[in-house]
Amino acid sequence: MLWSRALIPTMKEVPSDAEIPSHRLLLRAGMMRRVGSGLYTMLPLGWRSVLKVEAIVREEMNRAGAQEVRMPVLSPEDLWKETGRWDVYGKEMMRMEDRHGRFFALGPTHEEVITDLIRTEVSSYRQLPVNLYQIQTKFRDEIRPRFGLMRAREFGMKDAYSFHETEDCLAETYRKMHEAYTRIFTRCGLEFRVVEADSGAIGGEVCHEFMVLAESGEATILFSEESGYCASDERADRLDPGGESPEGSADLAEVDTPGLKSVDEVAAFLGVEPGRLVKTLVYETEDGPVVALVSGDRDVNEGKLARFLGKRVELASPEVITRVTKAPVGFAGPVGLSGVRVIADYSVRGIADGVTGANREDAHFTGVNPGRDFDPDDWCDIATARAGDLCPRGGGPMQAIRGIEVGHIFKLGTKYSGAMGAQFLDKDGKNRTSVMGCYGIGTTRTVAAAVEQNHDENGIIWPVALAPYEVTVTPVKAAHEESMIAARTIADALPADETLLDDRSGRPGAKFKDADLVGSPVRVTIGERNLAEGLVEVRRRRDGQVEKVSVESAPEVVARMLNEETPRV
Repeated sequence: MLWSRALIPTMKEVPSDAEIPSHRLLLRAGMMRRVGSGLYTMLPLGWRSVLKVEAIVREEMNRAGAQEVRMPVLSPEDLWKETGRWDVYGKEMMRMEDRHGRFFALGPTHEEVITDLIRTEVSSYRQLPVNLYQIQTKFRDEIRPRFGLMRAREFGMKDAYSFHETEDCLAETYRKMHEAYTRIFTRCGLEFRVVEADSGAIGGEVCHEFMVLAESGEATILFSEESGYCASDERADRLDPGGESPEGSADLAEVDTPGLKSVDEVAAFLGVEPGRLVKTLVYETEDGPVVALVSGDRDVNEGKLARFLGKRVELASPEVITRVTKAPVGFAGPVGLSGVRVIADYSVRGIADGVTGANREDAHFTGVNPGRDFDPDDWCDIATARAGDLCPRGGGPMQAIRGIEVGHIFKLGTKYSGAMGAQFLDKDGKNRTSVMGCYGIGTTRTVAAAVEQNHDENGIIWPVALAPYEVTVTPVKAAHEESMIAARTIADALPADETLLDDRSGRPGAKFKDADLVGSPVRVTIGERNLAEGLVEVRRRRDGQVEKVSVESAPEVVARMLNEETPRV
């Protein structure tokens, strides 16, 4: 491809609304353009990278025995109501009404649609297991689209769904998908970790996320090298540090805290550390309200709380909070609380002479001590884990790194198949419900994650497998006939679909800057002085390594450099 014929509108200035490296660089390198909030047109270079991700995904999914299908973007309201998700999915689901007054979802995911297909087409155990996938556009009405492709309203995704006769059969497919995902992200040239994760709105008891490691990642990963434990902070458990609550020396006292509701406000007013406060939150469940306690420097992990209770939870309304605590929001506390179940995190056990709301407006208690002033009904792990917490598998204090979720696999069980009646006849002629799994990869997000992990101050450093073009051939002066002849000779000896020949006139420095910005793994530079000696420069983008070689041997050196950077699977 000739650069002069390609649409590569590079930018010198950093876009003002771009907050993270991938957003800035994909715009500056001319790989995408903003259409609206969270909406992007992928330009030729960016789309080539997306297609390369899709090709790897497709190859590995097919290799693992999955079959490709194509489901509609629009799915009718009735299917979502069968599983109850029409009302509980939330405002992230984009909905539309047709001319007949019928409502549809712009698919954020396709569990309902695929389950509807299976309950119609699969009736016997002989047809199981089946694993179907698609690569398609998804839609989510993000409250605040940001970070370019990381949190867009429209994005590319591979989603797969498997149906099984037994849990054991699901476990085997889950293992195959785990292996397939490991191969996919290894082939993409990415450094990643597989972590235990929270299933969120999708559901299921067992799930794992595939996280690309990057300092700008939104997710926190907790891990122990000693035990091998690795989980997202949304899912990570903590070991109970044990021991009794320390004995406090202060008496319980009520103090006026007019208008002070937040942990930071109260801590500053009383001159104590936030960790000395007992944060008291009221949650609603289908069986009534519960109260959760954590130290003031921690957050309640609602996923953990829901798993402990075995039911869904959501923060209570101000009306419910007042009914339970007899106080407005911001002044709740466990002292004297009655008629409601109180669940305390381990972090509360370590508080002595603490502070908590007095269940009266504009008042807090000081000198609060667990065991003396209140006794929770349950002690458990309901706080979000952080670095330094004890590994639940005995691996000592956990460490933290940042990551970007690019893949997620779930064991769904019968959550959807049961609700929608996806049944089959087993070998004894009895009706049974299919056991499900689902498996997602963000294809456009993987491209962005690759840039987050692979860039420097000059631009993108593409892994070979995802580079729009593997090689950029750059004659320093396009007007110099001998340089262009050598450039074309080298380009013709390289794979045509992976080679970008910069035939533009203009300053050499600008061409070199563009080449670094676009980020081809290898650049071949043809300058008059070197060419007079029969040499050209072959430069590796990642480390700047340069080899001066003959025109004839340049393609072989390029191939070697690319091969050295290609991961083995």
